[in-house]
Amino acid sequence: MTLPWAQSWRIARRDLNAGFRGLRLLFVCLFLGVGTLAAIGSLTASITGELAARGRVLLGGDVEVSMTQREASETEKAELRRLGTVSETIRMRAMAQRGEGANASGPAAVLTELKGVDGAYPLYGALTLAQGSYTPLPADRIMIGKALAERLLVTSGDRLRYGTADFTVAGVIADEPDRVSEGFTLGPVAIVSMDGLRRTGLVQPGSLFESKYRVRLPAGADAKAVRDTLEKAHRSDGWDLKDHERAAPGANRFFERMGQFLSLIGLAALVIAGIGVSNGVSSYLAQKRGGIATLKVLGATSRDIERIYLLQVAAVAVVAIAAGLIVGALLPPAIVTLAGDILPVQPGFAVHSLPLATSAAYGLLIALIFTLPPLARARTQPAAAIFRAHVDPRRKLDWRSTRIVAAAGAVLVAVALLTAREPIFSAAVLGAVSAVLLLLLALGWGISRLARRVPRPRRPLPRLALANLYRPGAQTSALVVALGLALTLFVTLAGIQTSLNAEIARTVPQKAPNLFVLDVPSTQEANFRATIEREATGAQLNIVPALRGTIVAYAGKRVADMARRPEGAWFLRGERGVTYSATLPQGSDLVAGTWWPTDYAAPPLLSLDADAARILGVGVGDTMTVSVLGREIEAKIASLRKVNWDTMGFNYVLVFSPNTLKAAPHSLTATVTMPATRDAAVTRALLAAFPGASVIAVSEVIGQIGGILEQMSSAIVAAASIAILAGIAVLVGAIAASRQARGYDSVILKTLGATRWQVLGTQALEYGLLAAILASVSLLLGMGAAWYVIVQVFEFGWAPDWGTVLATLGGGALITLGIGLAGSIPLMSVRPSQALRTL
Repeated sequence: MTLPWAQSWRIARRDLNAGFRGLRLLFVCLFLGVGTLAAIGSLTASITGELAARGRVLLGGDVEVSMTQREASETEKAELRRLGTVSETIRMRAMAQRGEGANASGPAAVLTELKGVDGAYPLYGALTLAQGSYTPLPADRIMIGKALAERLLVTSGDRLRYGTADFTVAGVIADEPDRVSEGFTLGPVAIVSMDGLRRTGLVQPGSLFESKYRVRLPAGADAKAVRDTLEKAHRSDGWDLKDHERAAPGANRFFERMGQFLSLIGLAALVIAGIGVSNGVSSYLAQKRGGIATLKVLGATSRDIERIYLLQVAAVAVVAIAAGLIVGALLPPAIVTLAGDILPVQPGFAVHSLPLATSAAYGLLIALIFTLPPLARARTQPAAAIFRAHVDPRRKLDWRSTRIVAAAGAVLVAVALLTAREPIFSAAVLGAVSAVLLLLLALGWGISRLARRVPRPRRPLPRLALANLYRPGAQTSALVVALGLALTLFVTLAGIQTSLNAEIARTVPQKAPNLFVLDVPSTQEANFRATIEREATGAQLNIVPALRGTIVAYAGKRVADMARRPEGAWFLRGERGVTYSATLPQGSDLVAGTWWPTDYAAPPLLSLDADAARILGVGVGDTMTVSVLGREIEAKIASLRKVNWDTMGFNYVLVFSPNTLKAAPHSLTATVTMPATRDAAVTRALLAAFPGASVIAVSEVIGQIGGILEQMSSAIVAAASIAILAGIAVLVGAIAASRQARGYDSVILKTLGATRWQVLGTQALEYGLLAAILASVSLLLGMGAAWYVIVQVFEFGWAPDWGTVLATLGGGALITLGIGLAGSIPLMSVRPSQALRTL
């Protein structure tokens, strides 16, 4: 007769109160895994939710229309005014120079984002100042960001010069409400009135500037419907539209993808920790072996045994998962506080049910998948088999439990894919993790089989170490998984970090010019060359015409009509830089087709980046339509180029024949390569001769890139640390699962005269042998993973420092061996009576 659930729970609770220590590993693994997943999911939901909730403030309106290198016509402005209240802004890069009387100890000029606003700005939210309140600016006043004030060492009342106009600093900006939707900037912000912007003389035909028109719709109006209507009516006018529901699509996309990536890493770590959970439960049940056998002898059925210990495991798992969810829900505000200004918004505390529910589901499924097999063996084995388990372990799983584990695994994969932004990528990550685990498990099985067949060493310690790999109750496969994962992750991190360092330390300095110069009038090329030659004789120049354009059609297909754009077609989103050239541009290699003659004057031709052509499925002879300055230009693809993006020069996806764009209003951009000692003199001369130009020091760009790469490296280390902790949990679980057998062995060996150091040395030889075998496998797997991240994900050059990688591999082996031996030290103090009573 089967015990009722209430009585099973009473027995389970009493036994659990007496022996909770055995399930601590289960608690720790589930707590860390679920807490990590819940924190990642809650933080992602907080940020994306805040971006959505503050959409009108972040966008600056209900609908936004932006265009490059031109302002809206009066007819277009009138159309927008009929929809609601309109605010106009113009944004461009410009050099800020200190005026007379300002502190002269700072730099003379700084590249900034200059923004002109009208009297209606902002339509939503408020522009706040560090001191005082914002009112519409007169034409001779300017507000500056805190970063600009610190770099130029100016404050309220000081003078700044932009182009041909001088301004008095009216205040320092504390919060710009639409900052997030403005996107990436190369420098700090400064805000003037529209009249003040026109005083500078920077807005000229061909200048690179962006006009934005934000519309505040009447109450109840459908912003998305208005946006869709405007898109259909102005497909060929170069309009880029947003609505408040996706005010910052780039930020949304980044945090959603980053959250998905980190969640997959956390899920993989939880799966890895599941092996530790299984070992921990096996160790716990091994300690309860006598009690289980006694219950069976007294008449308890297999279902009774299953219920009692399933209730124990479930109770600990529920507490661990609940604790993980609480920590995961409370942690995001702390992360937001620590991150400071790195995040685009500062979300407040909120409980997000979906990521918490998903994390709880993962935890429950992992607990079921990895605890059911040891529970099933305890349920199905007869009492005699349980007593013999020390010398005759049975690993076979019954068919019922196999089906339940398979079903739980299928549900886990389904939840991961259904909640993923990119299911294919998620499936690939989970597949790779599963493949590595299966490979290591198979390697562990192979090592056990091989150890059984190799000749026995004559010396006792190596002989015992070898026998430990295949003796009854050996945890060789679990140890191989633990050590293999840890060493693989150490190698992966070393490969990624050294390649990222090489990308900056080696590649960039060898190829980078000294200065980028933007917004040089196209009619002043000769004067520009003369100025550079006068200040830096022999300097190398690369001068390129600069325009902006949007790909609107290719191979007979309109981009606006596509339900889904090709994967990787980033160049179809909004406007991109376009240029023209009579010769093959620097930094490009011709791979298909031919270049046009220098005096070509026939219909428009186009040279396309080879990777872009592959993504779009087009080639030489196909047509592409590009909107430039509101005019659609259909051109035939004459050639394909391989663009060397790492040269830090001017690289363009689209290059036209000169006759296509030469007559259009545009400016010139240039790179200047010269001795570094001439940078300051050339910058001063250029700003004096070309007040509207922007000069960017490449050293600053390299510093920004280095900072970004360091942040990427730190994020990778933080994410991988979760998996390393999971690997350590597997190692601890494997040691715990074999504690009884090793304790018995320790007592027998000491009884026969072995010292504690000899017993510990035997285990050190065992772990060292496994680490030596796994070193080459981990090196191969880790460097393969690092290569994929560097080359395929980041698209950087592959340049690992093999000395550092090998040193990291050796150090990682010593660390994991130390952890393994530290877990074995308590076995040295096991008393003979205690070990023998457990048999």
